[in-house]
Amino acid sequence: MTESSSTSLREASADHETHPAFLAHHFETPRQQFEAGKLGTWIFLISEILFFSGLFCAYTVYRSNHPEIFIYAHQFLDKNLGALNTVVLIFSSFTMALAVRYAQLGKQKALVACLAITLACAFVFLGVKYVEYQQKWKHGLLWASRYHPTVHAGEGHEASPDTAEDHVTPPAADEATEPEMSDAEGPRNAGIFFSIYFVMTGLHGLHVLGGMGAITWLLVRASKGVFGPEYFGPVDYVGLYWHLVDLIWIFLFPLLYLIH
Repeated sequence: MTESSSTSLREASADHETHPAFLAHHFETPRQQFEAGKLGTWIFLISEILFFSGLFCAYTVYRSNHPEIFIYAHQFLDKNLGALNTVVLIFSSFTMALAVRYAQLGKQKALVACLAITLACAFVFLGVKYVEYQQKWKHGLLWASRYHPTVHAGEGHEASPDTAEDHVTPPAADEATEPEMSDAEGPRNAGIFFSIYFVMTGLHGLHVLGGMGAITWLLVRASKGVFGPEYFGPVDYVGLYWHLVDLIWIFLFPLLYLIH
C-alpha cells in the first residue's frame, strides 16, 4: 500500500469519527442537510397546495353555477361537529409547533408529550369525521346518483323511504326564496354538493392519516432521544406539513359548513 493511500484511509477514518451519526454521507455539514431537507419539504408542500387549489377551483365553478344547490345541501352538515374538528386541528397545530421548539431545545420529555398530544388530536379529528360519514351513509346523503336522502334538511329525524323524495325540502322552501329550484330538483341535484364534499374531505382525511404516520415515526424516534439542538430537521419538516393540513381544513370548514 502506498503512502498516499494510507494517508487517504487515515483521513477517511478521521472524518468518519467526527461525522455525526444523523448526518447523511452525501452532506458535508448538519446545516447543509437541514437546508436541503427544508427546501425539499417546501417543494412538496407547494405541490400539495397546487393539488388542493385545483379542488378549490372545481368547488368555485360548481358553486357559482349552482349556488342554490350548495345553499340547500349544506343544511345537512353538522356545523357543531365541523367546528369541533376545527378547534381540534388548530390546537394540534399549536402542540406541533411546541414539539418543534422543544426538539430545538433538546427537551426530550416535552417533545414526546407534544407529539403524543398532536397524534391524539389527529385520532379525535378522524373519529369525528367517521361519525359524520356514518350519519351521511345512514341517511343516504351520498355522492351523485347515490344521493337518496331519508331526512329533512336541517333535521335529524328519518322520513319514510316512500316519501323522502317529496319531503326533503329546506325550511324556507315554502317561502319560495329559491324559485329557480323546485322541490324535486333540490334532492336530485344535491348529490353534486355531496360529491364535492366527500372528495375534498376524504382527500384531506388521507393527508391527516399520512401526517399521523409521520408523527408516529417521530414519536418512536423521539422516545429514543434521537432529536436535539443539532438534529431536529424531521420534526420541523413534519410540523410544516401538519400546519398545511390544518390550514386546508380551515378553508374547507367555512366553504362547506357555513354557506350563506
